[in-house]
Amino acid sequence: MDILYPRCCGLDVHRKTVVACVRLVGPRGKVTREARTFVTTTEEVLLLSHWLNERGVTHVAMESTGVLWKPIYNLLEEAFKLVLVNPAHIKNVSGRKTDVCDAEWIADLLAHGLIRASYVPDRARRELRELVRYRRSLVWERTAEVNRLHKVLEGANVKLGSVVSNLVGKSARMILAALLEGESDPQVLAALAHGRLRKKQDELARALQARVGPHQHFTLVQLLTHIDYLDEAITQVETEIEERERPFQAELACLQTAPGIKQLAAQTILAALPDLRYFPSPNHLASWTGLCPGNNESAGKRKSAKTGKGYRLLREALIEAAWAASRKKGSYLSTLFHRLAARRGPKRAALAVAHSLLISIYYMLTRGLQYQDLGATYFDLRKRIQVKKRLVRRLEAIGYAVSVQPVAVAVEAGIF
Repeated sequence: MDILYPRCCGLDVHRKTVVACVRLVGPRGKVTREARTFVTTTEEVLLLSHWLNERGVTHVAMESTGVLWKPIYNLLEEAFKLVLVNPAHIKNVSGRKTDVCDAEWIADLLAHGLIRASYVPDRARRELRELVRYRRSLVWERTAEVNRLHKVLEGANVKLGSVVSNLVGKSARMILAALLEGESDPQVLAALAHGRLRKKQDELARALQARVGPHQHFTLVQLLTHIDYLDEAITQVETEIEERERPFQAELACLQTAPGIKQLAAQTILAALPDLRYFPSPNHLASWTGLCPGNNESAGKRKSAKTGKGYRLLREALIEAAWAASRKKGSYLSTLFHRLAARRGPKRAALAVAHSLLISIYYMLTRGLQYQDLGATYFDLRKRIQVKKRLVRRLEAIGYAVSVQPVAVAVEAGIF
């Protein structure tokens, strides 16, 4: 078997240590191996880099073990050609597993080009993705706190959630602030409502006949303080994301022309998208994202194949955008959703709409185009004759005699 990389190294990465095995091919084809264990501190990893440089190593491969590969990758990426590998693709034979054997096995596979590298974005995009994921975590945490706020208010006989749609909106926050300051008169609390909520003052007064105990008072103060902190943190993270995405304003504007994609969704999708030059077609991108069926065939029989996991951040953002796009009337994506939802259910239909959105995004970004909607009648126009025959048969089945003419012919005949 041909040797593609005569001077390479395999790394078996752990939390505290990393085992490196250097594989060198001499002038006469003799293979020599040298293994050494390093601690995963910055000082030791830089020592590993120096050790590899002394031996003329050009390529380094490692498994993607959780987040343990990241500190190694960050310190070695500028000096070597790094290859990150899915552990499932390079699993060694059972019974021969030691740290040194694993490092040797990885080095052997790399030398012969038998490793399929995972996609790793550049450092700037990795940092942007971390910020986007952190913003998503903060939003989830804020939602959990608002849900806890609702539960505590229900336990205190405050039925505010039955009247207002947003427990942390302007009117609700003013009412809760007055309630926590000691105001107990329901009429006075209801008079603090603003806007359209003032029309519901009588209903608010009945909902605010509260019985707030000391422990509930304490819990409400803590929850509202935490929600305010999370709001401020989310705002700061969003400002940082906008600053880092400033060079991509054209791509963001292009993404927002598609239905279901607004500013936040466009920022998340742009941060999660890989470099599209690595994907020869949109179908490859859909497979990487996990928005297409898997392969499960044996003995000539095709079995049920679920979609793969893919990249969770991008997949979730596209599915959320698909649900929003399905509600835009008179659009191609809405028609696609309802056609599939009737037969396969709404969740599978949303997945198909997300797949269609991803295909459109691929062409939009690679060709610099804005989104062009095919229209709600796209499927009918594509199979015009079949649709005509089907509808005529349905009308004839309920007792009508049908004569169908094109619009131009009917206008000439004076029918319209």
